[in-house]
This record gives sequence, C-alpha cells and structure tokens, in this order.
Amino acid sequence: MKKDFMEAMDFRHACKVFNDTKKISDEDIKYILEAGRKSPSSFGQEAWKFLVITNEDLKAKIKPYCWDQIQITSCSHLLIILTAIEDVKPESGVPAKRFGRREMPQEKKEFYDNLYKNHLTVTKVLDSDENVYSWTARQTYIAAANMMTAAAIKGIDSCPIEGFEKENIEKLLGLDTSKFQLSLVLPFGYRLNPQAEQIRLAIDEIVEFID
Repeated sequence: MKKDFMEAMDFRHACKVFNDTKKISDEDIKYILEAGRKSPSSFGQEAWKFLVITNEDLKAKIKPYCWDQIQITSCSHLLIILTAIEDVKPESGVPAKRFGRREMPQEKKEFYDNLYKNHLTVTKVLDSDENVYSWTARQTYIAAANMMTAAAIKGIDSCPIEGFEKENIEKLLGLDTSKFQLSLVLPFGYRLNPQAEQIRLAIDEIVEFID
C-alpha cells in the first residue's frame, strides 16, 4: 500500500498499540531509514545515528525506562535516535572532513570551516555538552519527521516517544555519552486498532501571511 504525501499525512498518527504479529519488511525499513539519512541538517553535519532494535529481549529491557509504554514491545522495529556530541566539535576534525566532501577550492573550505567555528562560538553552542545536545537534538527531529512520513507513505505506523529515562537507556545501551546521546525513541509497526479522528487547528488559526 503506497500513499501520496497528503494521504500519508492524514494516515499518520501516534499509534498507541502496534500489532505485534506483523513485521515490517527489510525493503520498507530501509526506505524509512533512507528518508532519515537524506534529511537536512545544520551545516550538513548529519549529527545523528540510528539504532534499529528488533531483539525482543532488549525491547523488553527498554520498556520500563519508557514509562512501560506498550509501543516499545509491540512494535516491529524500535528506532533509537541518537544525537552527536563529539563529532560536531571543530577539534574532532569531523566538521572539516564533512565540508571537504564537496569539490571546492581550499580557501572556500577554510571559509566554511571558519564560519562554522565562529557561528558555534557566538551562539555558545560549544560552551558545554548540554548546549551541543540542545542544538543537535533539535536537528534529529527533522529526520524523525521525514521517517514518520516515509513510513506513512508505506502504510506503516509510528509513535514518537519523549517519555523516557534518558540516562538509564543510555546506560543499558552502553553508550559513550561524550560521543552520542539519546534524542528520541521512535517505534514503527502496524496499528492494531482503528485510527482515532485526526484533530487539528484550522489553517487560519496557525498561519498568518505577511505582505
């Protein structure tokens, strides 16, 4: 089942219970992840990592740290979205390497490298890992939104979850939090129950045109 964009937007909802007997195909999960990989990020740094969990025992261990929400264990694929900490710091060498992926004169590469450093200094992003996390985690939500819409196009449900115990999940997964930290928990699967009516504000309540 394939949907166009607006049909997908109507289809998508925060699925509360997944059908644990239905599994997403390898082809479809790769399609979803590709939407995340191709998402835009600040300065093109792609400051994220996606952990795809299908191991039922591990999902069961994560569940208590997500307020015991049933989506964690009933979903087909549990996506743990991590946000980068170390790799966005200029001294890591990663930003310069990523700027260098494009063919451009050396002086232009240096221009972007200095622009990047100056921007992060002025905005105090580099003052602490907490500030870095605040900056990079926001970008992961762009990738998450694109993956949820990509899933909906395929007739696959999702449920973004922020109700989790960050430090406990990071410890369970053995994360080096100086490098990556947990940003979002995002289960994918197929709904067990019919979708509730989608309720949204009217367009004129949220949009103002300024001439």
